[in-house]
Formats: sequence, C-alpha cells, structure tokens
Amino acid sequence: MTSTTPSSTVTEKAATTAVPLNDLLAHRWSSRAFDPQHELSEPQVSALLEAARWAPSASNTQPWRFVVARRGTAEFDAVLDTLAGGNQVWARHASALLVVAAQGTDRPWALYDTGQSVALLSVQAGHEGLAAHQMGGFDRERLQAALPDGVTPLVVVALVRRSEHTRLPEPFAGRETAGRERLPLEQLMLSLRLPTAS
Repeated sequence: MTSTTPSSTVTEKAATTAVPLNDLLAHRWSSRAFDPQHELSEPQVSALLEAARWAPSASNTQPWRFVVARRGTAEFDAVLDTLAGGNQVWARHASALLVVAAQGTDRPWALYDTGQSVALLSVQAGHEGLAAHQMGGFDRERLQAALPDGVTPLVVVALVRRSEHTRLPEPFAGRETAGRERLPLEQLMLSLRLPTAS
C-alpha cells in the first residue's frame, strides 16, 4: 500500500444535510484509506490535543486523558495489537493511534464529557486536513492493563492524512466509496410524556 497523494486531491464525501452546515462538520467522515507515509507534525498533535482540552465538562472536571502512540514506536504496536482484527488491517497505517480514556468514571458525566473532547478533536483534525477514525473495537481489558490506575479506555482514534490511492481489501474498499447516510431528523425527535391534568 503506497500513496503520495496530497490532501487536496482526496475524495470528499460531503454530507447531504437538511440545512447548510459548517464545512468542517459537513465533510467529517471516518475514512480507512490512509497515507502510510504521512507523519503528524508536533504542531498538529498540539492543536488536536488543545482542541480536546477545551471541551466543556461538568463542574470543569475535565475527565479526558490521552496517550499519543506514534507509528514506528513500541507504544503504537502495543495499542495496535489490542485492536480488533478488522481494524488492524487499515489502522496499522495511521500516523498515530490516540487512546482516549476517562478518569473518574463513577462521576455521572465523565463519559459524556470525554466524548465531547473527542468531538472537538475530530473537528480540529478536519481543519488540519487529517482523518480521525474512532474505533470501539479493541480489547478493553488488555488496554486497561497498560494504562495507569484510575482511568478507563473508551476509544482509540486513528490519526492520519487520507489517500484516495490507497487500496483496501473488501469490505473496507466498498465502505470507503459508499454514500453517507443518517436517519432523518423527524426520526430522532422525541415527545415528553407529560402528566395529564387532573
């Protein structure tokens, strides 16, 4: 798998939205076609983590914690080895694997707040011309054992530049070119069950 594709030529899959959205949101999607030669710069890593750091959290508890494992390091190999087999096929070409963990998961909003930090990081990744593919398919017990006490791993994020020239095996190749879909808004809306007047 090789690629020398500049980010400006990578196929974009803009969402078809009900109303116009910010371009960073409309163009965010989870690519698996990675440029295996790409390396994250220190300013990019700092920008991603800084975006995550400024996420809102309940009572400013800031429960998010991160491990940045760069390709070519023992840390990267250790994280990669905990991923589900299907994820390993393409995630091994990421520039870095970011382990996202939460501290104090006994607090009711720690998981929600940590998710918000990843959301902001993913938007910053788009601004940096990067893909940020979030993965829940990993061995939590093994990754937990490699982390400091008191934190719980929630997701691993592959960070890299996309490449339209990367060849993926099926079913991943088909997923890369498939259209993007979301449920219509009306299916997402709920009604409150209000008490009836006596």
